Amino acid sequence: MKDLLRALKNRLAGGFLPALIYLAIRILYITMRIRIISAEVPLAFHVRGEGIIIVFWHNRLLMSPFAYKGAGIHALVSSHGDGEIIANVFKWFNIKLVRGSSSKRGSKALIELVRLARKNCDLGITPDGPRGPAEIVKLGVAQVARMSGRPVIPLAFSCSKAKRIRSWDRFLLPYPFSNGVFIWGEPLYYEAEEELEMFRLRIEHALRDTTLRADELARQ
Repeated sequence: MKDLLRALKNRLAGGFLPALIYLAIRILYITMRIRIISAEVPLAFHVRGEGIIIVFWHNRLLMSPFAYKGAGIHALVSSHGDGEIIANVFKWFNIKLVRGSSSKRGSKALIELVRLARKNCDLGITPDGPRGPAEIVKLGVAQVARMSGRPVIPLAFSCSKAKRIRSWDRFLLPYPFSNGVFIWGEPLYYEAEEELEMFRLRIEHALRDTTLRADELARQ
């Protein structure tokens, strides 16, 4: 039975389901009033042709593709079964993929992310994914930034009306016709001789602060 369910899930992940999810997200976005705060932060890097590492919590993942206005981005997506649907939805947004997580293909994914960052490619990473703990930044994103020299930029999304799904991260599902807000935080660079754990904490605190600001603005 488990094998049958797994086979069915794989067929759905590679079939019509990602296209259906993509269409639903597009329609949801069209119904919303969206503000983007501090869009000049990533734009300055795009104009200079410099790559950035964008981080956002897993529970704010749904609307994140609409905040990105650059030339192209590579997103880190889990190699686990649950990541297959996300990966195929991202493909509909013309987002390129790097497959891996802290528990599966982690070292290969890290090498690939560093290679792309050094080529000034933009990266998108949910640093608490794919399975948490929720809103705790894992060490990987700090390692990519340290090894590549590229900045980490927090991105947060919130909305005036939403449902919290009963998942490990309490996934945020916006209601149609609600007001949404994206906020870009300030770039964070690894500082010479800084302990990697301290850099990780700086990223975590910055992303939490940016998310808190987005929630406050969405409630107004």
